[in-house]
Amino acid sequence: MAVKLKAVKREDLKKSNTKQIREEGSIPAVVYGHDKKSTPVAVNSIDLLKTVRDEGRNAIITLDVEGEPVDVMLHDYQVEPVKDQLIHADFYVVDMKQEMDVMVNVHLEGESVGQKEGGVLQQPLYELEVRAKPADIPEEILIDVSSLDVGDSIMVSDLKADAKYEILEDENTTIVTVTAPDDVEDLLDEEETDEEVEPELVDQKGAEDEEEGEDKE
Repeated sequence: MAVKLKAVKREDLKKSNTKQIREEGSIPAVVYGHDKKSTPVAVNSIDLLKTVRDEGRNAIITLDVEGEPVDVMLHDYQVEPVKDQLIHADFYVVDMKQEMDVMVNVHLEGESVGQKEGGVLQQPLYELEVRAKPADIPEEILIDVSSLDVGDSIMVSDLKADAKYEILEDENTTIVTVTAPDDVEDLLDEEETDEEVEPELVDQKGAEDEEEGEDKE
């Protein structure tokens, strides 16, 4: 079930009005997509943040634009880096009957057998691209790692099929693995060695010969 969020249309797009909207606790936003004309709106920033925090970034939001309900997803947003405040949002109108491709967070559950034996749990992939109808998009994909021993891993192909959505990632992609402590230390040593290698200098005589050749030309 979609959550509801109120919005008001923005008729005055001047910078002074946009500043006033933010001072009043709202943020400017745009609603677009699915053959709908782009519509400037304003939404309460606290209500939007609460909705995303409680429902997840892929939540279907019924945006009430002055009495006109529109099903949307939060497509993008901008944050002011100094004050870390939300300053703008983009809402994409969705067709509830049409599948769409989105990124979904991967959440690991449990402590692996390998970790208890001193192994190191590594997660190369934190998101999975899935295809589903808007109402069937999972908030997150849970993976139980408790049975993993040192040397074990979970790949995309190991995930159970779900009738509601399709995973689009390559089946051979590793999501999580448990490695021996020595393997991790060797990898770190290799990275440090690579960083310490000085760049190769261009032969000075060769460079001078090139400059002389250019002068003759």
